[in-house]
Amino acid sequence: MEMKRVLLGMSGGVDSSVSAILLKNQGYEVIGATMKLWCGANKEEKEKNEKSIQDAKKVCEKLGIEHYIFDAQKEFEKYVINDFVEQYKNAKTPNPCIECNKKIKFGYFFDKAQELNCDYVATGHYARIEYSEKYNQYVLRKSSEEKKDQSYFLYTIPKEKLDKIIFPLQDFKSKEEIRKIAQENNLEVAEKKDSQEICFIPDNCYQNFLESRINKPKEGNIILRNGEILGKHNGLINYTIGQRKGIGISYKEPLYVLELNQEKNEVIVGPESELYTNKLFANNINWQVEPNRNQDLCCLAKIRYRAKEAEAIVRIRKSELRDENKITNSQDEVEFKEPQRAITKGQSVVFYDETGIVLGGGKIL
Repeated sequence: MEMKRVLLGMSGGVDSSVSAILLKNQGYEVIGATMKLWCGANKEEKEKNEKSIQDAKKVCEKLGIEHYIFDAQKEFEKYVINDFVEQYKNAKTPNPCIECNKKIKFGYFFDKAQELNCDYVATGHYARIEYSEKYNQYVLRKSSEEKKDQSYFLYTIPKEKLDKIIFPLQDFKSKEEIRKIAQENNLEVAEKKDSQEICFIPDNCYQNFLESRINKPKEGNIILRNGEILGKHNGLINYTIGQRKGIGISYKEPLYVLELNQEKNEVIVGPESELYTNKLFANNINWQVEPNRNQDLCCLAKIRYRAKEAEAIVRIRKSELRDENKITNSQDEVEFKEPQRAITKGQSVVFYDETGIVLGGGKIL
């Protein structure tokens, strides 16, 4: 029987390194590849990125597998960074990891796998892919490790690609198990810390990054819903829905950012109670499980990565499909059974069934 070839994305971290061990032990011909996405703006960032590449290379050498380096900086700039900047320009709060998965990790990287005649693509994501008898297709499902589950970030994967993707960590329930495997195999990255930051904003200060890319933000008014002016803001990019700290005004009760009005360049604030609403609209829907377009969809919906899923109804517009990936131009309405806090334009809403299978998702308008 011919050995199946897998192209594994390797970041130099413990998750992808252990993924290489698991795949090799399962009998796959593993090819490791690290993508250069963002080399950094200063010497320290460049050295950190170079070390990640070298860490991945060392793991591959130790395991006796090939290692490639793909320079995807142009693609990353075009599809991820430019989108990040444009979203903030339009008073939205984007999630760059979702765009990266869509265009780079399961777009560009997928194409590279085909060039290398690989049968599968693998990454160290915490999520499951399995065949569903219920839906008669391969599906994306929440990880066994609930706290680390990353299925929310993966809803943009076209359903046609799901059977060509492997998540080797899908059965693990704790990070300690993964680190133990790395230790048993004498990998130097066994105790390497996880990155918690956006990769192109290592200091976690996105405002500095944005100000280096766009014109100086304009000042404007901070107002209540009734139009009362409370103070001045220093640029819409410095605010997001639900924010309380750093607004820079004093009032008789705590105030939160409720809305960013780009047209009038205003930050609208109010009490926390006004953050809750039970409806949103979304577009660019990617259905991993094609719904019945003649009826509303009852599901569980999640409005941000750290939010809990909540009961919802998706009212699907019967529109023409834009392409083979089942992504629609129409605005679908999502109504929650209970009001949700701080629904934010630019974030994604992801739909699940009661067993944790991802049905689809889209961008919040």
